[in-house]
Amino acid sequence: MNAGLDREVEELQRRHAWAEQMGGVTSVARHHAAGRLTIRERIAHVVDEHSFQEVGKLTGQSIEADADGRKVMPAPYVMGLAQIDGRNVAIGGEDFTVRGGVSWAGDRRKGGQGGFVEDLAYEYRIPLVNLIDGSGGSVTGALKRGHTVFPGVHGFERSVALMDRVPVVSAVLGAAAGGPAGRAVLSHFSVMVRGQSQVFCTGPAVVGRSLGKTPEREALGGSRVAVDTAGTIDQAVDTEEEAFELIRRFLSYLPQHAGQTPPVLPPNDPPGRREEFLLDIVPSDRRRPYDMRLLVSMVVDDDSFFELQPTHGASVICAFARLGGHVVGVIANNPQSGGGALDVHAARKQTRFIGLCDTFHIPLVFFVDIPGFMVGVQAERDGVLRAGMDAVAAAVRARVPKLTVVVRKCYGMGGMATTEKNGLGLKLAWPSAEWGSLPIEGGVDVAFRREIAAADDPAQRRTELEAQLRELASPWATAQAFGVEDIIDPRDTRRYLCRFVSAMQARLAHEAQHRGAVS
Repeated sequence: MNAGLDREVEELQRRHAWAEQMGGVTSVARHHAAGRLTIRERIAHVVDEHSFQEVGKLTGQSIEADADGRKVMPAPYVMGLAQIDGRNVAIGGEDFTVRGGVSWAGDRRKGGQGGFVEDLAYEYRIPLVNLIDGSGGSVTGALKRGHTVFPGVHGFERSVALMDRVPVVSAVLGAAAGGPAGRAVLSHFSVMVRGQSQVFCTGPAVVGRSLGKTPEREALGGSRVAVDTAGTIDQAVDTEEEAFELIRRFLSYLPQHAGQTPPVLPPNDPPGRREEFLLDIVPSDRRRPYDMRLLVSMVVDDDSFFELQPTHGASVICAFARLGGHVVGVIANNPQSGGGALDVHAARKQTRFIGLCDTFHIPLVFFVDIPGFMVGVQAERDGVLRAGMDAVAAAVRARVPKLTVVVRKCYGMGGMATTEKNGLGLKLAWPSAEWGSLPIEGGVDVAFRREIAAADDPAQRRTELEAQLRELASPWATAQAFGVEDIIDPRDTRRYLCRFVSAMQARLAHEAQHRGAVS
């Protein structure tokens, strides 16, 4: 036994203990009093027990001995390697108890954009988990350096590159502005805590100096703004523990990196399960809404439905689920919101979700009941045409297989965003399905305007024309022409989809291996 290192080991242990004290007893107590966990507690809640291997624990700044007797103030960022459900991840976050989590850099950055934790995720091809609780840079940095930093010196190059390589998830657990807010957006999934978290480009004080009126934090970047209205963050929860559970669940649907396919789990129920209720879920009145989430949950594996952005862009539902144990991305029109018409927010949400699924080899299953793009003066001012065509283009560009189930309506350019254009293009329809270039009601008014106006009874003539065209819009006629591959009993939807999702796995694995080899 070499006793010559005893003193050095004691010094190492002392410095580790200083780091574990974070901002000090008083600062940690203040943090806890606000109802918030420390960064070390947060990491412990997210990852598997005893799996966290910290990197850079000694990083910090020499100080005069503080009230706790320490001579080094630790850097305001904690990060390293860990496991979630036995799978390796890179994880890190700001330590708000040290200078409010403001960005700090020594010879090399531990976290933030371009930091070691991002390099770890990128080089090892493992998911990155960001626990965000800081405001980025500070003007005090210029005083220390003697000059200001040109924007982009510590840029988002690595953050952007990660998006095509590994899953990136972010939990915003305090006020995030500047770089931390940017990294929260550069994520495949993000979550924040109601009343505790805010996300904005810059905080209220700077806004006040710029615009002459200082807004409240919640009004500027609380969950109602960031999640429900803007869609900047995907989901809001009431506690940090709920946020950590969502992170774990999201990652369970994703592969470790873009060169793999998602993990397969044994299904809880057989592929042949048939739900009698599906026969009655679509009302005979074509204008009446119904619960599309319930419909989808009856088709996919039990307890596998995981919705993203549930409160934003509500006319479309985007969710992960499993069919026969295989992960799929579900895109379903929601007739309970705007009749299922694709508005700007829903179109952008759909476009982003398609990109996520395409990156990680997750096939898409569309449950279609869409009358088309949202119409009206406000929709046009919002730019619905551009956002809607972006959704169409995303579906065309996506390389993953797509399966389409037309539940009821499939009309116009909105309907174009729900089918495969380049590959197999499997289209299934329920007997309740109908489709066309535009809904019959509006189309009749346009195409037969003069004839209707000249009729003795214009309303009666309109009804007759609509009935005539509805006969031609029958799904049976299209099926006879093989314009749709199958009309199916709604109770057989699960069996049919499970069979095709199982059959496509060899293709998905081949494409994943090819992409992994070139990236």
